[in-house]
Amino acid sequence: MPTYMYKAMTRQGQIVKNKITDANKIDCVRRLKKNDLVPISVVPSLRKAKKVKKQPRNYRRVNNQLKQIGKKRLQENTTKRKSIREKLITKMMGVTKITSRDIRIFTQNFYLLKKANFNNVHALSTVIDATENPKLKLILEDVLYGVESGEFMHTTLEYYSEVFPYIYINMIKVGELSGSLELSLKQAIKYLDESEALRTKIKRILLPNIGMFVGILIMLFVCVIVGVPVIQDIFESIGTKDQLPGITLWFAGVVDSMMNYWQLIVLAIVAVIAGIYFYIKTPTGKYKFDEFKYTMPIFGGLIYLIDFSRLLKNLLLNLQNGIRIQEALDVSKNVIKNNIMLSMVDMAINNIYEGRSWIEPFENASFSNPMTIEMLKIGMQTDLSEMMEKLVEYMDIDIDNALEKIVKILPEVSYGVVGVVLIFFVLVVLVPCIQIYMGGFLFSAYEHLM
Repeated sequence: MPTYMYKAMTRQGQIVKNKITDANKIDCVRRLKKNDLVPISVVPSLRKAKKVKKQPRNYRRVNNQLKQIGKKRLQENTTKRKSIREKLITKMMGVTKITSRDIRIFTQNFYLLKKANFNNVHALSTVIDATENPKLKLILEDVLYGVESGEFMHTTLEYYSEVFPYIYINMIKVGELSGSLELSLKQAIKYLDESEALRTKIKRILLPNIGMFVGILIMLFVCVIVGVPVIQDIFESIGTKDQLPGITLWFAGVVDSMMNYWQLIVLAIVAVIAGIYFYIKTPTGKYKFDEFKYTMPIFGGLIYLIDFSRLLKNLLLNLQNGIRIQEALDVSKNVIKNNIMLSMVDMAINNIYEGRSWIEPFENASFSNPMTIEMLKIGMQTDLSEMMEKLVEYMDIDIDNALEKIVKILPEVSYGVVGVVLIFFVLVVLVPCIQIYMGGFLFSAYEHLM
């Protein structure tokens, strides 16, 4: 008898997953209901195949071509060595990475060709010829190979989830299945542009402040390592009784100890990082870390807004293509990696099967803006898709406001930390330099000689 994997809800509202063996899917559903379980999904159980590294399905064909080219080049190299230019080009080709800009250019070009009524095969062939990145070109050739074989584009793109974001693949999938690929490509371009703009804003906020803080720390350590011994030599050579300030001598001793026992310090740092890393890999650690992301100072609210906005945008896309709310939530949650958000989505789906509001888990979590929750509630009473379009626009404004707030707060925090470091720098380095400049130690040396 076949085995099925089921997902069901108990009377207490708990979600359970397990295997069941029965004649067919209908009998499985009946059996679950007899056991006071509300079936959510029942799918045939497949044997887990050995996990292998995914490769392009036309890999063998391309690899054979490369081998033939390689053999030919090997024969040529026996009589003629590669020029420096050829070596550089080969090396550069080997380290080329696929950037978000490459994906954005491909999507824009593909969208323009689809808008001009090109079919998928013709559009992909044209885009491949114009693609400069060799790795992306190989992936697009694989996509074209799949389309020519009668498959959907998203089927091949799923092999390259490390290159294409899941929300991007889902947009293409929804567009192909609903016959609105052109609209999905337009939405994908907008998503890529917004993601790139957001990354750029965050980099502009973080990099200058981090750079300034690191620069001052480096200057402090270099001055202590180089300057303090020079000042000590001047004091000793003159024969003065004066000594460097106690804080200077203490910090110089700390730096010397760090230089003498740097192996132990590095080992301790590695051990701490490894301990945190392995703790985060555990279920409890992962949940705690995801909770910290939403509650951390300064950035917590922004991280939640970005995740929630991403969920709503994908949910809107699915609703616009006629997918029911519970199925749209189940599909849309795949764009989220945070376990806190995933738990809220699962509870929302659970509430739908119980006949309650799916908005309730997001409201109870207290992470969302009250205005966001109210707009969702009104949308459920009127037109959810139309209201969610307005909500997505509002969320983008909310994200911009959160970024502006961080732009104002972060410099104040960083200036406070930098100020403390500068005061420490003055006490440790500049005070001894002022002592030398003022010459007070010369009188002490003269008295010692007399």
